Amino acid sequence: MGTGFDVHAYADDVSAAPLRLAGLDWPGERALAGHSDGDAVCHAVVDALLSAAGLGDIGELVGIDEPGTAGAPSTGFVRAALERLASHGWSPVNVSVQIVGNRPRFAARRDEAQRVMSELVGAPVSLAATTTDHLGFTGRGEGLAVIATALIERADA
Repeated sequence: MGTGFDVHAYADDVSAAPLRLAGLDWPGERALAGHSDGDAVCHAVVDALLSAAGLGDIGELVGIDEPGTAGAPSTGFVRAALERLASHGWSPVNVSVQIVGNRPRFAARRDEAQRVMSELVGAPVSLAATTTDHLGFTGRGEGLAVIATALIERADA
């Protein structure tokens, strides 16, 4: 089992690309600031998967400041983590993700996001969202945080 955590502030430029979260575009929502597309769900999932196998973290995997990852879709980072897992004899069993923030309102697209992430990971991914009742940076609407937990098993198990 492994845990991943990611946090991003919302982009200052409200005319930036739409929010990218859980592999989906969220039109009309403020994007997250980040070197890549800022998909905090994918980033936390990568860290959870790698952590479960003792294989480092997203920064070691894709070089978060590398020019080639600027604006890159974070779904590619998940694929790279899965390739690293497989090369070490591991496969995902499931992933649980908790999104902490006021926006976007997640419930209406939960099923769609779970389907996209489950197909990407190749195992069930459950997504839940909560607020902090206006406490902290997420409560003030400055950004969001994501916590992911991944269960993996030996691929030959």
